[in-house]
Amino acid sequence: MSKRARLLVVLLVLVAGGIFLYPTFNWYYMVPGDQKELAAGSKEQIQAYARGRASRDLVELKAIVSEDQEAAVPEKYSFLIDEAEKNYKMEKRDFPEVWTIAAVLNSLGSEKSVFSALENHFRQSLLDVKDSSGKILQLGLDLSGGMSILLEADIDSLERRLGHTASAEDQNQAIDRAMEILNNRIDKFGVTEPQIRRQGSTQIAIEIPGAADPERVNTFLMGKGSLNFHIVDQEASQLLATYFEEHPGDVFAEDGSVKRLDFLEAGKVVRGYYTKDEYGIDQLQRYVVVTEEIGLDGSHIQEATVANHPVTGKPVINFTLDQEGGEILFKLTSANDGKTLAVLLDDKVKSMAVINEPIRERVQMSGFDRAEATNLALVLRTAAMPVDLKINNQQAVGASLGEDSIRQGLAAISLGFLLVIVFMLIYYLGAGLIADIALILNLVLIISVLSAFNLTLTLTSIAGIILTVGMAVDANVIIFERIKEEYRLGKSPEASVKAGFRKAFWTIMDANITTFIAALVL
Repeated sequence: MSKRARLLVVLLVLVAGGIFLYPTFNWYYMVPGDQKELAAGSKEQIQAYARGRASRDLVELKAIVSEDQEAAVPEKYSFLIDEAEKNYKMEKRDFPEVWTIAAVLNSLGSEKSVFSALENHFRQSLLDVKDSSGKILQLGLDLSGGMSILLEADIDSLERRLGHTASAEDQNQAIDRAMEILNNRIDKFGVTEPQIRRQGSTQIAIEIPGAADPERVNTFLMGKGSLNFHIVDQEASQLLATYFEEHPGDVFAEDGSVKRLDFLEAGKVVRGYYTKDEYGIDQLQRYVVVTEEIGLDGSHIQEATVANHPVTGKPVINFTLDQEGGEILFKLTSANDGKTLAVLLDDKVKSMAVINEPIRERVQMSGFDRAEATNLALVLRTAAMPVDLKINNQQAVGASLGEDSIRQGLAAISLGFLLVIVFMLIYYLGAGLIADIALILNLVLIISVLSAFNLTLTLTSIAGIILTVGMAVDANVIIFERIKEEYRLGKSPEASVKAGFRKAFWTIMDANITTFIAALVL
């Protein structure tokens, strides 16, 4: 490979490293603290904030216009100009020389449109911040704290699945299995360094590093095992819709549940059909009637992957059933040709499709956004929970190390790294400078890879990174000393460099192989 090609490869690697590292740098140094706190809330809290902020700003804009029709648009509302320009382009009108608040509001039309533009801006900005928090290098519990969650096993759900009273042994096995599944899900979702332990006879305690974001908990608890397929009764669903439209006050019972209506046949139940709104919150669209008997249990799913629909481009989940599940689904779809099959996730209808032909092992589901499809596919791959888990308590926890300990540890690590850099520079001069540049780039690339995979950084792992830098320095020292020895023997500089690298290779290889073996064991 030529020098130019090698330089190009190095530059490409550095660009890739910069791209991977940017989200982490942006999160810790550019995103304001109040934005982080807001983004760490639930989607419902983000919704409440965006709507409340939009209402306040709309009142402020109207007040400014009432005082001065020619008032210029304040900088913080400059995003409204972009919306106004879109409307002007659609109407093929010339832009005004100066955008006033009155001109912007008039271009947007009604107050509702202005409110929607404000809400969309605040919603999207927070959702973008929330999304970016899942693409950064996380700090461990010892550095930044995280979340503490206490889960309670629902023994009633276990007994329903077993079909009899759960013994102490049944409970122990179910909770042990649930802990194993939680470990798998948390690891595969990229939430590393979790601490999962059993507490009491029916509780599981989890500590997760990072921002106290409840959505992260819901991610790996999503689909607590209740993924089932039911046949839809379209005729009864239409009757139900008509009845609810004519008698809106008769929809709910006193406890908030949907009333059991007299015209529904035995063995039929009412379930809500939900879709995600702009915030990613489930919104009820309508009610449908499905058979109470489960047509196919989600436990028969062996593999699940996410893809894009070839026509619509929307996310779909392709999954494969085991042999028993394939036979059950084949009989179910053969007997109900022309009817609608509903997919229920935790008793919510998430997807429906008309059965056009018998289906056996391979099935495709739609009706999910990208994030939900990815999470659900992972939940399906990591198996169903043997027992439903309820969140008893969830709270933020502080760093396990005191601030003084963290500061002293980081100072010691930084000082050690700086001393290595200075030593190389003073002792080897120009060659030391080249080695220092390589070491810094090595450090940047390591952190870039950690950031790209959303891994967790603890004080111990920081020390490990510096130790890795020390190992790299050790290799430089060996090479440089071999070069000096060859040069003292009277060889030319070029020959000394080649011989130094060649003779130092196996010494360095031996050291790295032993380090690699130790790392595998650890």
